[in-house]
Amino acid sequence: MKRYLSKSRFKLGLECPTKLYYSNNKEYANQKKEDDFLEALAQGGFQVEELARLEYEGGILVEGNPWDYDLVVEKTNELLKQENVIIYEPAFLFNNCFIRVDILVKRGDIVELIEVKAKSINSNDEFSIIGKRGGLRSEWKAYLFDIAFQEYVMKNAFPNWSIKPFLLLIDKSKTATVDGLNQKFKITSNSNNRTGIIVEKGITKKDIGESILAKIPVDAIVSNIQSGVYKYDESYSFIEAVHLFTEHYSKDIKINSPVNVKCKNCEFYTIYENNLKSGYVECWTNQLNLSKKTIENEPKVYEVSNFKSASKLIESGTYLMKDIMEDDITILPKTEGMSSSERQWLQIDKVKEKDNTPYIDIDGLKLEISNWKFPLHFIDFETSTVAIPFNKGKKPYEQIAFQFSHHKVLENGSILHETEYINSEAGIFPNFEFLRALKKALSLDKGSIFKYSYHENTILNAIYEQLISSNEKDKEELVDFIQSISHSKKDSAISWLGDRDMIDLCEMVKLYYYDPQTKGSNSIKAVLPAVLNRSSYLKNKYSKSIKEISISSINFNDDKVFILFDENDKIISPYKSLPKLFDEWSEDELDSLISDLEGIDNGGSALIAYSKLQFQEMNNAERLEIRKALLMYCELDTLAMVMIFEFFRESISS
Repeated sequence: MKRYLSKSRFKLGLECPTKLYYSNNKEYANQKKEDDFLEALAQGGFQVEELARLEYEGGILVEGNPWDYDLVVEKTNELLKQENVIIYEPAFLFNNCFIRVDILVKRGDIVELIEVKAKSINSNDEFSIIGKRGGLRSEWKAYLFDIAFQEYVMKNAFPNWSIKPFLLLIDKSKTATVDGLNQKFKITSNSNNRTGIIVEKGITKKDIGESILAKIPVDAIVSNIQSGVYKYDESYSFIEAVHLFTEHYSKDIKINSPVNVKCKNCEFYTIYENNLKSGYVECWTNQLNLSKKTIENEPKVYEVSNFKSASKLIESGTYLMKDIMEDDITILPKTEGMSSSERQWLQIDKVKEKDNTPYIDIDGLKLEISNWKFPLHFIDFETSTVAIPFNKGKKPYEQIAFQFSHHKVLENGSILHETEYINSEAGIFPNFEFLRALKKALSLDKGSIFKYSYHENTILNAIYEQLISSNEKDKEELVDFIQSISHSKKDSAISWLGDRDMIDLCEMVKLYYYDPQTKGSNSIKAVLPAVLNRSSYLKNKYSKSIKEISISSINFNDDKVFILFDENDKIISPYKSLPKLFDEWSEDELDSLISDLEGIDNGGSALIAYSKLQFQEMNNAERLEIRKALLMYCELDTLAMVMIFEFFRESISS
């Protein structure tokens, strides 16, 4: 079958030209899973596409096997014979380049090329896409080079056309004017429609209310991209990239790109999975004077936590962490705990010395813990943002807090899974009920409250803003509660610092604890297995059943054991024992799937499961299973925080 450079392949080539070769070669392992249905659940992109089609009513969809290029191009050309026409997903071919456009509006020879994205923009911000210094903002480059590629193919296929390219985006400055807007576009995995969306029967443009989309003209930007004024990076101009990628991809010839810091996230990193080749190892061994064993086993420069000089060092020929010198890092000490640069050097030094022992600042931890007030409260929020609002009066991508878990630890060491909240009902805006339940759970005493990282504080600030513009009867009480357990954002109109401001357990890890097993990650899913493997106390305790260790649980039965061991007597992360929310997808893979979404930091499984509850038609049994799994995941998140606290307490006492 003939190989055409599609717009998705073009974007992949801009990211790394070598990937074009690996991506279509089944000899190479590929860690990146692709599932349009799950992506639709996570991002709402297909829903936005169907919403956009309603705003351009009367269009004709080009149907057919997406791999039958000649057929869909033939159908498109037949429709283009009309003087005036709106077409959904028209197909174009030019010089081994193939594209399908989201929406095309033809009025004679004047043609609008409309690319629909679930990405948001504030239409009132003139610097949303072009920064104040006149360059393309980095988060928009992929979208703009995408539409530039489409315009290039169309222009060459139909030279007489006057093409006007537009991005059709979600406008965060707008508000939904009808209730249940999101529910008018339900997702299903069993649809013959490419978008997998069931649009409410009989719906018209009138039923969706005022538009929440922004139509952004990008003709000047596209022209500057094609002429080389704007570059994706310093490698190639637009035209050079198109010619290079088309030539090599169509003939299945590898482009050898220099190794760089982006290799950190290469999906072809996997080493010898199912007897498949590793594209990553192949690249590095072919280009560097390093052995295969070294490349497979030695930590790289880019693995240093939050290390901004990694790219510079790689360009200068330093690839391995053990070769970083102290002069390469400006170490700035901190009065209390480790600074970021001290932590970076600690990570590097332990690699240099082949030291696998953990570092714990006992005195620093003792001082911190002495200020904590019992009972201790550990909380975790699960949240979502949706492109198309559920309710009238809500804006796109408003934060939705749909679940929390709450563990309480008494001074005598008793551990109670005290309370939890979940909203699994479709189309409900849960934030204020969520907040009331949280207030009830945390207002019975003055004990210290713990979060893990900044997410919970961010969400409370978002709910604060929603409350201020609401008509809730208990608005003042709820606002006071938020202000008592959180602190305000830097740009908040009103500043506050709560007397029970949540203590960041992740910050405690960063300041006082480092374990080489975490490889520089401070994620709870990296820190938890590390502390469990180090602590005989935790191993002994949590390798017994719940009923034997007398902790309370709302969602796990008495026979549940949280710690299991592999064949090497290493801890299997407790998260691995939870039921999979989606077949064949791990928690890490789901987190990766949503890593680029707006306002989302982690929690891929929970977010996508909640999306499924909201958007997909399913039977009650399946709905209950997903709800049950969500409750288990969230409970384990707060129990994981408790385990880390227990490790800290054990460390300072021993």
